[in-house]
Amino acid sequence: MKKLFLAFIILTLAVFTAACSSTTGGEETKKVKLGVSGSDTRIWDFIAEKAEKEGIEIEVVTFSDYVQPNVALAEGDLDVNAFQTVAYFDTFIKEHNMDLSPIATTVLAPMGLYSEKVKSVEDIPDGGKIAIPNDASNGGRALLLLEEAGLIKLSEDYDGNLDLNKIVENKKNLEFVEMVSAQTPRALPDVSASVINNGIAVDAGFNPTKDSIFIESETATPYVNIIAVRTEDKDNKTLKRIAELYQEDDVADFITKEYDGSMIPTFIPLSDIGW
Repeated sequence: MKKLFLAFIILTLAVFTAACSSTTGGEETKKVKLGVSGSDTRIWDFIAEKAEKEGIEIEVVTFSDYVQPNVALAEGDLDVNAFQTVAYFDTFIKEHNMDLSPIATTVLAPMGLYSEKVKSVEDIPDGGKIAIPNDASNGGRALLLLEEAGLIKLSEDYDGNLDLNKIVENKKNLEFVEMVSAQTPRALPDVSASVINNGIAVDAGFNPTKDSIFIESETATPYVNIIAVRTEDKDNKTLKRIAELYQEDDVADFITKEYDGSMIPTFIPLSDIGW
């Protein structure tokens, strides 16, 4: 009877030990919760498969907005998130006093200038109308795009927010028509050209790299997306390894093929984005 009881205890302990530790190649699996915005997890599904081979289990948690992924990260409900541009991140953590830091850059979802009437920027006529988003962030980004295209020049103190008074040169006397971002594709029949956000352009059936007459370059560093963590975890080996896995060539190839130009792999040093 004693032997039977002892055998039961040993079996119970063995089952308990197995249940409490997941191992890969003799090493305990490291579990990481990663937050994204939206339902598209293709990139992270690809990376999760790579990470699993190294004993890292990535659980992707989706959110329907751009606020909760940072709140959840700051409060410890996530270990890392990847959904936002540098510009949005810098503003958000300042306004909400959050101690978060980027650990890597990921992709650029390029904003583009589209037209149904002209084939190139040079063909936009004098006095032409240009539709732009009317919110401070996207409208400001639109003005920077138009400056990069050579259509306008902005003042040296321009801070990236929409302000038409910061246009110091407008050789073609262009008229800027401000509207809700979602309306910019619908404005195409009525304007010479329209600045359209990446996601909205894709939803409207456009391929940003093929259908735009001018597209944001990889030098638009404030609009590169990032992987973010709590500052106390910025040197965490597991999280840094995930960032390294993202920036490998096979991931860049996957993004290029899977998104056909609507996402551009942009792996640049953190110093280039001001961190």
